[in-house]
Amino acid sequence: MIETRDIRVDYDDVTAVRDLTLSIGTGEVFGLIGPNGAGKSSTIRVMATLQRPTYGDVKIGGIDIATDPAAVRRMLGYMPDMPPVYEDITCTEFLELFAGCYFMNRKDRRRRIDECLDQVDLTGKSKALAGTLSRGMRQRLVLAKTLLHDPDVLLLDEPASGLDPIARIDMRNSLVALSHLGKTVLVSSHILTELSEFCTSIGIMEKGVLVESGSISDIVQRLNGHRRFVVEIIKKPEDSNTSPEADHCVGVLETIATVAGAATQQPSATARVLAPNTVRVEFGITALEDVDEAAAAVLQKLVTHGVCVSGFYEKKVGVEDILLQVGAREVS
Repeated sequence: MIETRDIRVDYDDVTAVRDLTLSIGTGEVFGLIGPNGAGKSSTIRVMATLQRPTYGDVKIGGIDIATDPAAVRRMLGYMPDMPPVYEDITCTEFLELFAGCYFMNRKDRRRRIDECLDQVDLTGKSKALAGTLSRGMRQRLVLAKTLLHDPDVLLLDEPASGLDPIARIDMRNSLVALSHLGKTVLVSSHILTELSEFCTSIGIMEKGVLVESGSISDIVQRLNGHRRFVVEIIKKPEDSNTSPEADHCVGVLETIATVAGAATQQPSATARVLAPNTVRVEFGITALEDVDEAAAAVLQKLVTHGVCVSGFYEKKVGVEDILLQVGAREVS
């Protein structure tokens, strides 16, 4: 749905975006993260046809933004960082104004305005002046404006910027609801926890360069060489000070040289006691192809060798951890 190739954006002698190539599939929720000045906003403005790249190509829905920007704009919903609102009109009037800008049919406007207000949980504020809304409500009002013409692609630049914790939760819930509608969403943010909870994939920008992109698990595997998994094991109540079950599990993992084209890595000899009858063992899986298939094979081996498994899952890695690892590398 969104394709960029070798995008570069220069401001006089400063390069804001350097040779950015990116592919975002239909229905994907893509989080663009990085510190201030990394080039996120410049990238989004180019995609939104608001700024010409110094060179490079961008296609939205297969349409080149340089060839037919008007057609691209009909597909897009763009929400800039810290967008203004007209304070002396009501929320409904604000949306009616932009419905006219989108050339929406008058018969359908009211229905669509009501739908968008409901989507962002502002139905009860339809007659309130925009100037009386809190910062978080204003952000959600602008999000409703962005949704009016039912765009296929949403470009949201720092939608949670400057919001208090409660308002950030409200905005996050609105974005999660949008992801369930099957829209292609690109959202930039430096509030990393919000992105990790609903993005299907992320891209990390630093000094104008896209240094990593993909699903969180794929990026973790590229950075660390393996993905971490957790086994929860039933522990006998009488073994209060020891964990022979965990030792047995670690021993089994250590004896599995390869399984389904993969190898287990670094099983944790120190099991963490979760409850009186449960312990946890962590280990890594390195696979040339399908890690998920390898994980299923490892689980089968553990059960076959008599390990009493009560839980088996991939260890969640936060976006903050990934950003710190990527940030430690020098961008050349």
